[in-house]
Amino acid sequence: MRNQIEFIVYGKYALFTDPTTKIGGEKFTYQVPTYQALKGIVESIYWKPTITWYVDEVRVMNAIQTEVKGIRPIKYQNSDNDLMYYTYLRNPAYQVRAHFEFNENRPDLAYDRNEHKHHNIAIRATKRGGRRDIFLGTRECQGYIEACSFGEGESFYDHYGDISFGPMFHGFTYPDEGDQKLFQARLWMPTMKNGIISFKRPENCEIVRTIHKDSMKHFKKGTNFTPVDEEYETMFKEVKR
Repeated sequence: MRNQIEFIVYGKYALFTDPTTKIGGEKFTYQVPTYQALKGIVESIYWKPTITWYVDEVRVMNAIQTEVKGIRPIKYQNSDNDLMYYTYLRNPAYQVRAHFEFNENRPDLAYDRNEHKHHNIAIRATKRGGRRDIFLGTRECQGYIEACSFGEGESFYDHYGDISFGPMFHGFTYPDEGDQKLFQARLWMPTMKNGIISFKRPENCEIVRTIHKDSMKHFKKGTNFTPVDEEYETMFKEVKR
């Protein structure tokens, strides 16, 4: 597929929670990463409001194992500490395949739709480990990425068959990626086939719930947005120095 990047992301722990139900304090991880968590990782590698990233597939490399930790977070009511139990995934590693498309809800950024440059920058950023810090679900779970070819190497689930995970959080639809008026949450029913989960596109999810009405942010060249041509030129000058 055009505009595609492939990489492996791994870390010591991961915590992929359902954001619609985790407010209670104690956190319990999903068995596999959500679409939204992987999209956040891809956007940490490289993102511009001109483009929208779509996660195509994830391949679970290591066995799914959990570990419970006692955590002492600060209480909501005061500055005292509380005791909570968080359930993490241990030694997670995932191969990810994703691609970008231009955001048609952004006609104000049409001048920045340079497919070749965006793709090249994304590939370079992937090889260098991303532009921003990588997290596996939550802030305390530091992650690391490396460029790879999707499907290479051996996975624990290569010949495991099908595993269904039941209803699961898919992701959020923000106003600038949806109808420009609503902030929505999506659910779906994932099935892992020999370690690989093929994600539905956001618009194809059957279960969608509106959280609240919202409006998209507008960008203006030279005020709160730098087009990729100027950014590329600045990066080139810094390299020459």
